[in-house]
Amino acid sequence: MTHEVQILAISDDIDVCNIIHNSLESQGHKAICVPNPHEALQLLHRGVLAKFLLFDAAKNKSRSGLFAPALLQRVSSEKLCILSEKGDTSWEDHAGMWNINMVLTKPLQRRDIEKLIFWPKIESPANAVDNTSAKAPAYHLEDLDNGRFFLAACPTMLRLYRDIRVLAPVDIPVLILGESGVGKEIVAMLLHKYHARSEKTFLNVNCAALPTELLESELFGYEAGAFTGAVKSKPGKFELANKGTLLLDEIGEMSPQMQAKLLHVLQDGSFCRLGARYSTQVDVRVLAATNINMEAAIAEKRFREDLYYRLNTLTITVPPLRERREEIPFLIQQLIQRGSLELGHPTTFSDQIIEAAQEYHWPGNLRELRNFVTRTLILQDQESAYNDLRSKTRANATTSTENSSAEITVETNTRIPTGMKDVISNVKNQTEIRMLQDALSASGWNRRRAATNLNISYRSLLYKIQQHRLSA
Repeated sequence: MTHEVQILAISDDIDVCNIIHNSLESQGHKAICVPNPHEALQLLHRGVLAKFLLFDAAKNKSRSGLFAPALLQRVSSEKLCILSEKGDTSWEDHAGMWNINMVLTKPLQRRDIEKLIFWPKIESPANAVDNTSAKAPAYHLEDLDNGRFFLAACPTMLRLYRDIRVLAPVDIPVLILGESGVGKEIVAMLLHKYHARSEKTFLNVNCAALPTELLESELFGYEAGAFTGAVKSKPGKFELANKGTLLLDEIGEMSPQMQAKLLHVLQDGSFCRLGARYSTQVDVRVLAATNINMEAAIAEKRFREDLYYRLNTLTITVPPLRERREEIPFLIQQLIQRGSLELGHPTTFSDQIIEAAQEYHWPGNLRELRNFVTRTLILQDQESAYNDLRSKTRANATTSTENSSAEITVETNTRIPTGMKDVISNVKNQTEIRMLQDALSASGWNRRRAATNLNISYRSLLYKIQQHRLSA
């Protein structure tokens, strides 16, 4: 059975909830206040229809947690309203991404509530928020060659896409930085796609996969008889990519000898095949990608400084997946759609798995996420997939706790003498444990609710549970 309310408010501010309830009840309307988006989503699943959804975007709150994609995908943007602290603009990128146009500022007044009561677009029950009236979320999806795709569904990645479109037409080298598996090759493919030479060849060479001798012949080619086994001449990737784009992937692993030869090519566009008497002239746009710390590599003499500055005219840094967790539901959806077509059986992942995926830190980034989705589609065992994610998240939290404890021990031994500090620390820990146990017991070990009641983040609560080894 459905239950209709005028406003579904996501706020843990008692004053905000009181003014909403008092204002609406005096007008004969109903409202529900919940402390987090997760509980709001559960209400919608249970059949609650809200004519308006209000987000309390107070300072110092998790933006990615507040603007949960799983919730916003089910709600059209004209039914959304943000309640903001005066002068706080930290929510603007999220509002822009989801096309939220109505904003109220604290302190919330009764007249503000009346705006929502008489808002013209929500007078008809047909306009109520439900799971069938969802408006497509604001994100950018672009298909590329060989079944690859680029997706931007958070402010950071949308800005990165705009940077790519600005840099793409410029005919100079671009250095792409980022951890392994974040999608540096995808960025390179986009840079080529929007270049004037997009109809020309795009080639990729993994500099870490070949030893120096083979990499030299791979890049520059060789003449017949240049070495044993060279029966006939072979052009290198620079020649094959002439007038097009060449991506030098993992360039940080290139030997100093090859770095010197590459610098020469970048300076004047000429090189010699192995065993050749004459040089070859090419016109190639070079893109380079690496996951190493280039400044450290230069300081340690592992990478030439002059080559770095030659490549570093323009730089794009791709953030790791753990810094754009709000994209994970979108990425999983795309991977499922494409994987289901290949495997021949449609599948959807439970909200439980999506939530666990957003909490996991994904050290392998997109590559690890793709493998996880593929494995789950093949095995068709979502319970095992969920348990696997949860166990790895717990293991990571335990490791982080141990590392933090080691750091604290070092600081204690080097800075502060034992004695009074130990007593104070012990009292603090016991008090914290008691507060955690009380909150967890009161919520029936619902960790999200306990975190809200303690006014700490869900992540911090998980960390403290691991730190103090608490259990139900």
